[in-house]
Amino acid sequence: MQNFGDEFTVSENSFVELLSKIETLTAKIAILGLGYVGLPLAVTTARSGLHVTGFDVDPAKIEKLYAGNSYIGAISDQELVDLRDEGRVAWTTDFTQLADMDVFVICVPTPLTAHREPDLSYVISTTEEIARHITQGTLVALESTTYPGTTDEVLTPILARSGLKPGHDIFIGFSPEREDPGNAVYNTNTIPKIVAGDGPEASQLMEAFYRKVVQDVVPVSKTRTAEAIKITENIFRAVNIALVNELKVIFDAMDIDVWEVIDGAATKPFGFMPFYPGPGLGGHCIPIDPFYLTWKAREYHLSTRFIELAGEINSNMPDYVVSKLREVLDRRLGLGLSRSRILIIGIAYKKNIPDMRESPSVRLLSLLRTAGAQVAFHDPHVPEIPRMREYPELLGYKSIAFDNIDPANFDAILIATDHDDIDYTALAAMDLPIVDTRNAMQKRALPMTNVTKA
Repeated sequence: MQNFGDEFTVSENSFVELLSKIETLTAKIAILGLGYVGLPLAVTTARSGLHVTGFDVDPAKIEKLYAGNSYIGAISDQELVDLRDEGRVAWTTDFTQLADMDVFVICVPTPLTAHREPDLSYVISTTEEIARHITQGTLVALESTTYPGTTDEVLTPILARSGLKPGHDIFIGFSPEREDPGNAVYNTNTIPKIVAGDGPEASQLMEAFYRKVVQDVVPVSKTRTAEAIKITENIFRAVNIALVNELKVIFDAMDIDVWEVIDGAATKPFGFMPFYPGPGLGGHCIPIDPFYLTWKAREYHLSTRFIELAGEINSNMPDYVVSKLREVLDRRLGLGLSRSRILIIGIAYKKNIPDMRESPSVRLLSLLRTAGAQVAFHDPHVPEIPRMREYPELLGYKSIAFDNIDPANFDAILIATDHDDIDYTALAAMDLPIVDTRNAMQKRALPMTNVTKA
């Protein structure tokens, strides 16, 4: 019969042995989910000297990775080839291999349901898979953005079903991902990493692991705090973007250029941080994550009016842009939207990347088609619209080549995403009405005669 002393010894041994494996780079690392977060983390971890196995349910991803074909801009083909040839990474859909791993890092999506409530199904199913194979003396880290309490209330009970005791036999932590697709300055290795564990041993293991992977680790007191930090970062951006989007509408009615206002205010060397308006919010984080806190706050009988109002303003921006386009068509051409031919410039959610997650440009495309307009798009980074959480009818919708754009085939141009490698001078020369949601034309000192900002 095991007594308390035996239990303490087991816990201490499990912790010490795993810590030693991490420090000596002999720990085997599992990255679960090989998307915009998991793949860069897998490559960065492998570069640190740790051996990595990347797990994903999509066999097509695994084939591409072994072939050295990256599907994410942050990772080059050559990096994949080098790591493969050096034997520092493996890619698989075989989750039974989890039994051989020492550290598990969960990097799966956390979307919203149709009712805008947290959808933790990917986190839950992945954690259940880990629980089926986990062994004593291992660490599980969640990176997926979520509401405060998820690690304690969702992960820990699932992992406890394995028969291993969290905090004694296995250790659990949270470290929010902070990926910024397209950022040329910061990457997975250089972005400071928030870490927390479910106890002192887990915290020490989390800090030890991530110090091997990234340059700067920032420990915090508990996993709920770490979860709240990421939510706060995204809410900060969401509400400030909502503010300038609302100012855009107000100032437009007053015949004031909101971009000029923001640039002028940004000359103040203190007390102001510039945010810029757009056609809506895109990406996986900012349009979604604030609603995770809104949902969780209800448990405490609290409302999140400020957050919800920001979400409402940002969600309404595509409709505002369409209304501006409708006005332009009527005023300049005497043409109804239902009889118009529109060219959208940029379909990705953000400039200079192919990321389509929650792109407001797709919402604009859908609204225009619903209104009866004929719509084409050009995006140098997105050859065709991939499978998305919404808009299944747009799957495979293809970008037209810039050289194939004939102004005679369009009535107006809508700039939705301002990629740098668009020939805006050529767009201006087409002599079509342009509705510009990104201030792309004026930033390049191009003629504004045909341009309406929206």
